[in-house]
Parts: sequence; structure tokens; C-alpha cells
Amino acid sequence: MSASLDIHGKKKVLIIAANPGTSPTTGWPIGFWWAELTHPYWTFAEAGYAIDIISPKGGDLIADGYSDPEDASGYSAHDFLSLGFKKSQSHAALLKGTKSVTEVDVAGYDAVFVAGGQSPMVTMIDDTDLHAFVARAYEAGKIVAIVCHGTCVLLKTRLSNGDLLVKGKTWTGFANSEEAFADAFVGKRIQPFWIEEESEKIDGTNFVTSGMFKPFALRDGNLITGQQQYSGAAAAELVLQALGR
Repeated sequence: MSASLDIHGKKKVLIIAANPGTSPTTGWPIGFWWAELTHPYWTFAEAGYAIDIISPKGGDLIADGYSDPEDASGYSAHDFLSLGFKKSQSHAALLKGTKSVTEVDVAGYDAVFVAGGQSPMVTMIDDTDLHAFVARAYEAGKIVAIVCHGTCVLLKTRLSNGDLLVKGKTWTGFANSEEAFADAFVGKRIQPFWIEEESEKIDGTNFVTSGMFKPFALRDGNLITGQQQYSGAAAAELVLQALGR
């Protein structure tokens, strides 16, 4: 039996969600984005996969306010999947006391899925333990899927030969156009940097985007990336295609 199968023979996916933080630009408390965790989770669960949720540093996880379907803003009021996850005691408990990347062996999984949110831009961008974990997963031949602002880790994740993981790769992430829209929506600069803008400084990589706030995900070898919060399920579907249901 493969090391990446559980005792029931299921494929196993490891979801990594960001730890809570504070934005240096807005002063807001920041965390993971609900839909980028729950929609892939549901996709994998429906396919019969076993799923674990961890975080870079471990501990309790908190979501971005705008991603909460019960937030007063109503921004994500349409997100019934996240509402159901949040209201289910057994599922909500999965976000309490999470293990850290240093406590988990990637060999036990078929795929790693990194969710986004506002926090990754602060808590993941310089997290060398996380970058090393992603690189190990990739070099071990695992499917590595990353969505939205989680893709900021690809700006700095290097393989054992010193090359950036995205060297020679086509990938996506939160677009400049979406950052500009979000800034205009709230009336201030939100992110400390923009992923697309930073990707343009990297030689030999190909960062692409699709329609603004439209589902978009792509696969290049065993790297799968999704553009923003509406692309989580699309990225998860590409994981299923890569691994088989």
C-alpha cells in the first residue's frame, strides 16, 4: 500500500491555511479566506479523499472578516458552503489547535493545497519553514496547489538546486487589476505588495491571469495555481484530475 494512502485506501490531501496576523498597511486583523479552504475541502470530500488541515505555525485559525458569510459587510453572504463548515461543530473543530508544517511529514500525502487570504502576504511571504515544506512536497513529486494570495510563497520558494520553484513555470495568482479594485472598494491600500507586480521582476517565469474575480486555475506539471478566492474549487478540480478520484 502506498504511504500516501490512509488505511481505507483513500487519497490524502493536506490543506495549509494561514495563521492569524495583523496587516501592516491597514492595521486590520487578517487570516485565511473561508472559501479558499471550504470549497476545496468540499471538492476533495466529495471525491472521497482524506483531508487534514494544518497551518504554518500551528494553533487556532481565524478567517478574514470579509470572507465570513455572517460578516456585517455581507460581502460573502452568498457562501453557504463556508457557512455550513463554520456551523458544523466537527468541521469548525478542524481549525482549532492545528499542527504546524514542522510537525507533519509530507510523505504521507498525495497533494498539498495552500489556501490564501490576506494573512499569507504577511505571515507566509517570509516563512522559510513553509517555503521549504512546499519545495520538499514539489520535489517529492506531490501535487502542489496554491491559490490567491497564498501564491505569494512562490515568489520566494526555492528548490534544492537554488532555483525558484516557478522557474520555467506558468502560474497565476491575485492580479494587479484585482488588487486595484479591492483598494478602490475599501478606499485604501490593502496589501504591502502585489504578487503579479513582483512576479514581473522574476526572469524566466510566466505569470498569467484571466478575468477579474472569475474562476481561473491552471496546471503546469505538478504545480497547480488559482487566481483568487473564486478559484479554489477550480484548483481542487485540477488536483482531482491529476490524482484521479
